[in-house]
Amino acid sequence: MTTGYFFEDLHIGQTAELSKTISEADIQMYSMVTLDTNPIHLDEAVARQSRFGGRIAHGMLSAGLMSAVLGTQLPGPGSIYLRQSLTFRAPVRIGSTVRAVVEVIDLKPGGKRVTLRTTCMVKEEVVIDGEAYVLVPSRG
Repeated sequence: MTTGYFFEDLHIGQTAELSKTISEADIQMYSMVTLDTNPIHLDEAVARQSRFGGRIAHGMLSAGLMSAVLGTQLPGPGSIYLRQSLTFRAPVRIGSTVRAVVEVIDLKPGGKRVTLRTTCMVKEEVVIDGEAYVLVPSRG
């Protein structure tokens, strides 16, 4: 189900979130769609030799959950992504549940633009953080 807001309905501090457990199927499908076949995501023997000691999820797979919140909840349908900054702080393992949270931190009424803090967490550890800048529909 999708919900959403017009620009006029938004306020500083407003939040929304969703969670997803990252599965083997998610990794395989993401690799096929994006053509990112880096062995760190797909080959346990290679990944075991990495600094992570095993396979990890694509960082952009988790970051995509932020996009899901922005496009379906806050601001929601009709919003247009204009910019996103990301800092990858920790790896996400297959089987981890990622919680994506967005928070309104600035409103620009003249252009109906909103800045949101974007965060992905596994348990209480921040694995990705950044900011999104979106254009939001107006009532009139």
